[in-house]
Amino acid sequence: MRTLTLFSIATSLTTAYSQVFQGFNYGSVFTNNAPVTQQDFENEFNTARQLQGTSGFTSARLFTMIQAGTTNSFTQAIPAAKATNTHLLLGIFLSSTDEAFNNELTALRSAIAQYGQDLANLIIGISVGSEDLYRISPIGIENKSNPGEGPDAVVRRINAVKAALAGTVWSGKPVGHVDTWTAYVNASNSAVIEASDFIGTDAYPYFQNTMPNSIENGASLFFEAYNATVAVSGGKPVWITETGWPVSGPNSNQAVASLANAKTYWDQVGCRVFGQINTFWYTLQDAYPNTPSPSFGVVGTTLSNIPLYDLSCGGSSSSSKTPSTSSASAISRAVVAPTESTGGQSSAAPPPSSTSAGSGGSGTSGSSSGAPVNPVPASPVASTKTILTYTTLTTCPVTYTSGAQTLTSFTTSAVAVTSTHGSTFATVTTPVGSGSGSGSGSAPAPTSSSCPTDLSGAFEYPHLIVPVDKSHPDTAAGTSYNGIVSPTVSSIFNFDYPASLEGHFCSLVFLFPTRDALQTSNYTLSGTGGLSFARLVGPAVAETTFNNQPAVNVTVGSVPDLQPGNNYVIASGGCFAGQRVAYEVSATGSLDLNYFQDYNPEPIGVYITQFESMESAETSYIWG
Repeated sequence: MRTLTLFSIATSLTTAYSQVFQGFNYGSVFTNNAPVTQQDFENEFNTARQLQGTSGFTSARLFTMIQAGTTNSFTQAIPAAKATNTHLLLGIFLSSTDEAFNNELTALRSAIAQYGQDLANLIIGISVGSEDLYRISPIGIENKSNPGEGPDAVVRRINAVKAALAGTVWSGKPVGHVDTWTAYVNASNSAVIEASDFIGTDAYPYFQNTMPNSIENGASLFFEAYNATVAVSGGKPVWITETGWPVSGPNSNQAVASLANAKTYWDQVGCRVFGQINTFWYTLQDAYPNTPSPSFGVVGTTLSNIPLYDLSCGGSSSSSKTPSTSSASAISRAVVAPTESTGGQSSAAPPPSSTSAGSGGSGTSGSSSGAPVNPVPASPVASTKTILTYTTLTTCPVTYTSGAQTLTSFTTSAVAVTSTHGSTFATVTTPVGSGSGSGSGSAPAPTSSSCPTDLSGAFEYPHLIVPVDKSHPDTAAGTSYNGIVSPTVSSIFNFDYPASLEGHFCSLVFLFPTRDALQTSNYTLSGTGGLSFARLVGPAVAETTFNNQPAVNVTVGSVPDLQPGNNYVIASGGCFAGQRVAYEVSATGSLDLNYFQDYNPEPIGVYITQFESMESAETSYIWG
């Protein structure tokens, strides 16, 4: 088994912008280092807006304010944007000398002086730097991405750009920074987030070559990276400033560069975010006059509005629709992660760890779908069968601390299950020895080593999390990357048990390390109390609300007094091989917990672990 965490941030953030922007990244030189001229920019901007199969690509992200081949003249993308009515996310190049940065400021001031009023409504914002924090990280240094900038230098230059804008017609335009999610979740870089008006995140699953990064996992890796950034953004809007999948080039671990995979990634990522989040795809064209390796361009060596692969989005959130013009368009929101399809499971992977690099370049110009699963079984029909089964099982030990005490408990019981298709399960639990049926006595209590309370062995991950709120009973929160429980909110976790688990034994576990042990996650905890875990009669879907959620089948266990620094085994038994099973986690007392589920050290959240040594009797159908 491998892990997957598909939870999104529960909060939608809004902006005063009247439009959600989408476009491509545009460099200042071609692959032969020839400067991109005003006419070249105009040709590229016009090609982007006329691409067959899509529309709405009327924005551009730049890496530098300086026209290539000059010292401090402003980029010719400025007059090209005016001529083509293209919105611009301007860029200030860092990771260089103070003199070079001052040249960037000179170009910025000159552009404002000549085109300030003309472009006042076309400037989206200004990005100060691109992946500078990543470049000086251990990962960036290992990948030879130097030079970089530390957080203090980035903050200083963000403030310098804001000062340059003060008192001009571009005053008030948002100024932010672009980097990888691994840079943002590093607490030592938090000052950059605080200084920024927006956060730009670059994510390339293709380059995450220390983890399972095949195209089947591409979308999930991306959404993990995006939502990890949102989780630490402090309420700042998070924009997608670079992502894409190469059309050609070498394999990167499991990632294969191909037209088919680039199309898949476009469908599973692009089509879900276009018109929803400010997005700048990498890239329109990067293969003129020479083709780099890898190459990400949606058009080839010849600039043409006929793309290399189909850019239509079908029934997804498509770029073929005009971006929202609501006065409160969502710029950073609960990302629609790959949803589940009938007869299958969403493909995804754990959050990126060691190589969440961006393109690493210098800025040359260069899911599942289908009908949702019904959360409630269909009504019984005349031919419905009633199944009565018995089993004896011993749960794995549950160890937790409460005050000064360390408590360990396990339970041996006989479980009688009556199941009628289409109705709620009826479950009766009686002590071993006093029940009837085929239960044949208690199994020996397993040792803790036979019931893992960590992720050192085989484990399963939730494929969907949906919070439901009884204070807003008809509101669907959608998919989430966070587990959220409070006196009014509970979270439903869907698990897809592989058919290969037939005959094996599983535990439902909740891992809750101390906050200082976390490396790529975080949580907030207040109040007192614990957690209650219930198995539902059917799985949740993205549209699940408090009022339409599946009914409770059985309460499987609880944590009476939740304390950081503990791992809890909630319940154990035969694995539900080949089934999709949902568990609802609710708070008891005044407990209020919001955490980013993550398998990286230290793991946190709800998982299914597998083990072999439980001596269970005649069925693996139900847990006590």
